Amino acid sequence: MINKSRLIETMFELIRIDSPSGEEQQIAGVLIDKLKGFGFNAGLDDYGNVIGRIGEYPEILLSAHMDTVEPGRNIEPRVDGDLLVSNDDTILGGDCKAGVASILEGLQVAIETGRLNRSVEVAFTRQEEIGLVGAKNLDYSKILAKEAIVFDGEGPASRITSSSPTHVRFDIDITGRAAHAGAAPENGISAIRIASEIITRLPQGRLDKDTTFNIGVIKGGSVTNAVPEKTIVKGEFRSHSAEALDNIKLSIDNAVNQVRDKFNEAKIDLLTETQFDAYSITGEEPPVSRVIRSLASIGAEPVMAPSGGGTDGNILRQHGIESVVVGMADHNAHTVREYVSLTELVEVANLCEAILTE
Repeated sequence: MINKSRLIETMFELIRIDSPSGEEQQIAGVLIDKLKGFGFNAGLDDYGNVIGRIGEYPEILLSAHMDTVEPGRNIEPRVDGDLLVSNDDTILGGDCKAGVASILEGLQVAIETGRLNRSVEVAFTRQEEIGLVGAKNLDYSKILAKEAIVFDGEGPASRITSSSPTHVRFDIDITGRAAHAGAAPENGISAIRIASEIITRLPQGRLDKDTTFNIGVIKGGSVTNAVPEKTIVKGEFRSHSAEALDNIKLSIDNAVNQVRDKFNEAKIDLLTETQFDAYSITGEEPPVSRVIRSLASIGAEPVMAPSGGGTDGNILRQHGIESVVVGMADHNAHTVREYVSLTELVEVANLCEAILTE
């Protein structure tokens, strides 16, 4: 049986370890020690991901990521009724430490009770929040399992991600011409003005049920008395539809070309990069069937729901590992209003134990 008090203690321990993307060394060391304590052969790959295995021929890979977004330092978690929350000035870090803690608790119970009846692998990745970078650089020669359960979805364990969009990021790098803003502004070409001309030609927000577009970063200028020479615009778009993605790429190209023609003495460079590819599941894939059976064994009804985000599951699938993403009890991720439902957290750990002891 899942030990709720121990599970909450593990959450407190992990949350109090600062692990913003790129700074996962401390939590990685803690997780390796915990896995070794369970009898795992565990360590780091060359990129700093944690990989562990118990047994020789693992059927299943359990996965979650170690890093968090900002503001994610000096987090002070506290229990408020059935919720685990932070103070109002930081995230909680439930994304994805709720997934990590649930995997650890499920493993510990399965091993303590002698009911672990299969070889299993674990991968705790780094830098997931900045583009699934850890999973992209995971040493797949060390991964033997061909099925993965990724504990990184929003909501209860019974929420299974049915589809994920393709995610494309873009940078628009603009070079105008500096000039004194008071003495000779006519000699300058404002990179910020050019950026605004491009942005007003682009869509924003939710474009349809499958597609979103966002300008997330604008950086330019340094002082008020100089015409700004450099500006960079960073954004992203996501869609489950290949046609919609092509249309957005065309819209960006058209907007940039129109502004290039208008400001022909400026330099405007556009770079686009696909971060991960879309997928959808039918519900009959082996890891999905495994999760559905395990949910039934703990009295939970599966709910298939699409996601607008990506997880390490997107990358694992590209490497031939059938993957399914399940909820980890986290809500309002990436905000200071983030919380973890303790009732749901116990259910996530129960699901993990059920998968291991099926």
